[in-house]
Amino acid sequence: MRARVERRWWAAIAAMVVACGQSPARDRPVATGDRLPTPPVLRQGEAWYLAHCAACHGPGGTGTEQGPPLVHPVYAPRHHADAAFVLAAAAGVRAHHWRFGDMPPVPAVSRAQVTAIVRYVRWLQRVSGIS
Repeated sequence: MRARVERRWWAAIAAMVVACGQSPARDRPVATGDRLPTPPVLRQGEAWYLAHCAACHGPGGTGTEQGPPLVHPVYAPRHHADAAFVLAAAAGVRAHHWRFGDMPPVPAVSRAQVTAIVRYVRWLQRVSGIS
């Protein structure tokens, strides 16, 4: 129960910070709340995400010690377009929001796979109140 209240509290804080036009807290992910079943149309993207992204970005997109959370206002569509994810997988990306270090390219995933992964991540964001 306490964890649920804490998740809602952090989500409310992040929403207020973003609404005020300030930079969101970058050290705390917005939790995905109670896990909803993945819609069938997104299951392949989820499978590719788990195979290629979850080791660093966490199984629910909430981050790990190796990589930042993708379910976070900093990765909302208005701040990072879908193309940013495609470019990050193809070419890697220099650290600029977090202190995890640079992200190397992920050559094992195709553009079509990254597109499906992004659709899955966007769904995780929406169910967490990030749009």
